[in-house]
Amino acid sequence: MGLFSFMKDAGKKLLGGGNDDEAIKNEIESSFEGEPVQGLAVTVDDGNVVVAGVAADNATREKVILIAGNVEGVESVNADQLLTPEMIEASNERDIPEPTFYTIEKGDTLWAIASNHYGDGNKYHDIVAANIEVIKDADKIYPGQSIRLPELA
Repeated sequence: MGLFSFMKDAGKKLLGGGNDDEAIKNEIESSFEGEPVQGLAVTVDDGNVVVAGVAADNATREKVILIAGNVEGVESVNADQLLTPEMIEASNERDIPEPTFYTIEKGDTLWAIASNHYGDGNKYHDIVAANIEVIKDADKIYPGQSIRLPELA
């Protein structure tokens, strides 16, 4: 449930400038208003990132995973130690749904992704809203970028 794979050769260039742990932690924290994860801890080791702490909710947890994974040089994110209050409370009483992530391919548009996944291209607005910390501009997505596809009511 907690190990996610990413394309190592795609993403934002943050690593290699000193303290990689702090670089990714700062990227996560600066992508949100307020404190997205209480006790956020990030460890980077040879392309593998471990994130830990208590995220405000499941959507925030998924966004933190994506922000850490959409960094050039990162090939996996281990989020076993990144919990939500719901996960702590549930303590194996019920399953927490796995997030649906999608990796952008060459030629993809958010409209096409929404059409294929939801059957309605207009739902791309929902994809952007669910990924606002990852997709800063709906016209600027790139191959290898991972996004979450939210469940729609």
